Amino acid sequence: MSQAPSFARPDAAHIAIDVERALAEDLGSGDATAGLLPVEAHAHAVLTCRDPAIIAGSAWFDACFRRLDPAVQIEWLFHDGERVDADTVICRLSGHARSLVTAERAALNFLQLLSATATVTAEYVAAVAGTSVRVLDTRKTIPGLRVAQKYAVRCGGGHNQRMGLYDAILIKENHIIAAGGIGAAVMAARRQQPNLLVEVEVENLDELAQALDAGADRIMLDNFELAQMLEAVRYTAGRAPLEVSGNVDLHSIGQFARTGVDFISVGALTKHVHAVDLSLRLQLD
Repeated sequence: MSQAPSFARPDAAHIAIDVERALAEDLGSGDATAGLLPVEAHAHAVLTCRDPAIIAGSAWFDACFRRLDPAVQIEWLFHDGERVDADTVICRLSGHARSLVTAERAALNFLQLLSATATVTAEYVAAVAGTSVRVLDTRKTIPGLRVAQKYAVRCGGGHNQRMGLYDAILIKENHIIAAGGIGAAVMAARRQQPNLLVEVEVENLDELAQALDAGADRIMLDNFELAQMLEAVRYTAGRAPLEVSGNVDLHSIGQFARTGVDFISVGALTKHVHAVDLSLRLQLD
């Protein structure tokens, strides 16, 4: 068994809420099909990952089964953050047969989604290898699963941008219009939330200059062309960290990273997710 990589997981209470919601929508008044199995039947199961993937979401997977059978035995052969090849057995389970088949779908839904998020994140991180750029996620997450997906991003080697609207300030076009300009918006942010990071999204080099003059903590270059990024890095000269956003894919991110920017945010990490193929095969004892 391999050594588990270290990733800060969400607390157990948050995971339990996610799992309770998932089981409630699947179970409804009860699992009519599981009733076909003998009441006292015990079984074991083998979980195989059919795709090459980065594993993420084992805590949600475990919680689904333990919610229905606290005595279930779960043995992970790989851990969150580890890479597996296609057709690899990653987990073995043993427990009450009815509980295993009832919890299966919800458990696999969490694991296939979060492993997919971690896997695509790892691809983007690999594409900027050799640079100092940090790959960031965004708020473009599946409703209700933001904390889970942002955990998966960390498992894939990425970094979290703000968790929501409460833990950092990102001043965008409409905020600038309403506040009366970039300088006024930054000033208001400092006055109202002095302990939060203040980032300004800019659309051209003139707005970049205004954001620098206003003392923004970070500046987001929104949909800049490559030549504009290079000019922005030259002009900024380290006075504030620069983040690239927009038109980022696996083909462009390497070029963007080599301009000298500090961060690149990628909505596709959590938005364009192709679930990892998993198979749980059960056998009665």
